[in-house]
Amino acid sequence: MRGLTPQQIVKDMFLGWNLGNTLDASPNETSWGNPETTQAMIQAVHDAGFKTMRIPVTWTNHIGASPNYTIDSAWMDKVEQVVKWVLAAGMYAIVNTHHDADEQWILLTDTNSSTLSAATQTQVTSEITAVWTQIATRLKNYSDYLIFETFNEPHGSVNPYNGGNAAEQAVLNAYIAAAFAAIRGTGGNNALRQIMIQPHGASPVEAGIKAMAIPNDPNIIISIHTYYPTGFSMNGSPATWGTAAKDYTDMSASLDQLLGWLPGRAIVIGEWGSVSAAQLASREKHAKAYAQDVTKRGMCPVTWDNGASDFGLLNRETNPPSWTYPTIVANLLAGATAGSAPGAADAAFQ
Repeated sequence: MRGLTPQQIVKDMFLGWNLGNTLDASPNETSWGNPETTQAMIQAVHDAGFKTMRIPVTWTNHIGASPNYTIDSAWMDKVEQVVKWVLAAGMYAIVNTHHDADEQWILLTDTNSSTLSAATQTQVTSEITAVWTQIATRLKNYSDYLIFETFNEPHGSVNPYNGGNAAEQAVLNAYIAAAFAAIRGTGGNNALRQIMIQPHGASPVEAGIKAMAIPNDPNIIISIHTYYPTGFSMNGSPATWGTAAKDYTDMSASLDQLLGWLPGRAIVIGEWGSVSAAQLASREKHAKAYAQDVTKRGMCPVTWDNGASDFGLLNRETNPPSWTYPTIVANLLAGATAGSAPGAADAAFQ
């Protein structure tokens, strides 16, 4: 543990990539069309220039019954193996609970209700404590290149990606506190490890962000998912981006707004990117500009890659793994490099 501040670690994380739709798939790693993770995939990501890998993990189908909620040993072994490969490659590894908070068992509202019963919240809190205690205990001896992320896009049925409401925000704050206490309670390196937390939905929404009760701890990173701008990034509609100067100035303004809501905080953009339906030339411009603007502000951009799907960048089926969109990857690296340089400027319209 190097004693670095969250801001120093986030700056060192540089540029990240998500191992999406894999260990976060249900019920198993290959259920959503991607092959099992290999060390060759990890090495390909490292060799491309990425310094951080987010490892989304859904634990739901691998947790035993109450009261112990024991995690299946084979699943825990695979998660740890991937962590080892990432750390051995010299990259940062982020491990989370992923779709568990996507209205699976980490509930912010009861089914068909906008409220959560006290009994349900107590039960969920017990399970969160048990699951994070097991994850943290298994991985506690690894260095500060390993980061824990409590949840992923936690939301209920009310305004799921627009900040939720006061009731859901209060429940989420209690869950964050429970996960945080469980991790810190395992001691060792986990007493100082960076812990990432998210607002409701992980959304860049002022109400949700300002409702977060951030634990009083020096080693906390905030994770936000942006997919900016939404139409282009998530639907390819419109299919083009970067055709006007306003595209660039609006992008930089959106990031300044985010910093204004989280003054002084270390921030990771944990998911962002663009779908294959968008024009390739625009995707290249967007990748470079967003990576540049994010890193210029001391944040780490972690692009979403879901493999054999619409955000896929790495072809995990080839041997060795190869990049389906090498020009997008090159622009990601160029943008992050430009943004990390001393005196860096925002990306400019060309």
